[in-house]
Amino acid sequence: MEQLRYVILDDEPIAHRIIEGYCENFSFLSKAGNFYNGFEALEFFRTSKADLIFLDINMPKLTGFELLKLLPHPPKVIVTSAHQEFALQGYELDISDYLLKPFSLDRFIKAVTKVTLDKSVGAKTAVEPERIFLKSDKKHVQLELDKILYVEALGNYCKVYHQDGMVICPEKISELEGKLGKENFMRVHKSYLVNAAKITAIEGNRIKIDSTEIPVGQTYKGEVARLLG
Repeated sequence: MEQLRYVILDDEPIAHRIIEGYCENFSFLSKAGNFYNGFEALEFFRTSKADLIFLDINMPKLTGFELLKLLPHPPKVIVTSAHQEFALQGYELDISDYLLKPFSLDRFIKAVTKVTLDKSVGAKTAVEPERIFLKSDKKHVQLELDKILYVEALGNYCKVYHQDGMVICPEKISELEGKLGKENFMRVHKSYLVNAAKITAIEGNRIKIDSTEIPVGQTYKGEVARLLG
């Protein structure tokens, strides 16, 4: 698991020691800072980043929730407070968990686990789709790989069919095969290259992608057989 940088914001030194001790049980947690009032933390976040903040609420001058409202892009938050009456307000600020002092190691582990699961889900949804630029009629067209359906060879040119239409590019199918990669695309005929994820059916020597039927060449039957397991 990738390292998660955390900071502790609490006006009680003993709270810092307890949280640091608990964090030592997680090899992926690395401390980025200790802050004893909201202004110290605010100054840190002006120039630095952290993935997680253990946040006390009741502090002089600037409360924990006031700090959160000042951060344009706050990290994940686990509240550590002796006051349960702020729990509802905390969840309205999209905190990950609310630990009521004194909390046990078991309860702490559950809170950190929740943060790591939330982070992994967020990471997946944030992944940008893979893209490729293809030359077509004196310009370069950008396509998302997972929107390409199949490629049809036309001598030294290719027709690239995708979910929004078709483009013609001045490249041989063997060149496109190298560019698109074999992880998602497979050659099924000397004149056809298909996105395996877009195959809707295989019947005999024909592959169906949407309403289009594509022939399977004799040389490439082994590839299709491996796809079928």
